[in-house]
Amino acid sequence: MPKVPQPVTDDSIKVRQVNHYQFSWVAGEPGRPGTFTLQLVLDEGAWEEVLTVGADDADVLQDLLANTKTVHYDVSRRTLMFGVTSTGK
Repeated sequence: MPKVPQPVTDDSIKVRQVNHYQFSWVAGEPGRPGTFTLQLVLDEGAWEEVLTVGADDADVLQDLLANTKTVHYDVSRRTLMFGVTSTGK
């Protein structure tokens, strides 16, 4: 049996399920583009993450988040993972 470091804490959990998300837009300086952020609520609020994204990425991510039933986020790699597929399918 593998040895699991103890204690297991919130900081030691690396992959979490996305439960809610919210896009925000912050205005830039006059004549400059604004900035989009994406706030992720993970594991029913046990963890939150805020990502800065470009307009094109925000558009794609909105579609993926709205149309994918299960989404996970790898905290240490800052990676969103969309969908779950059974092996052998």
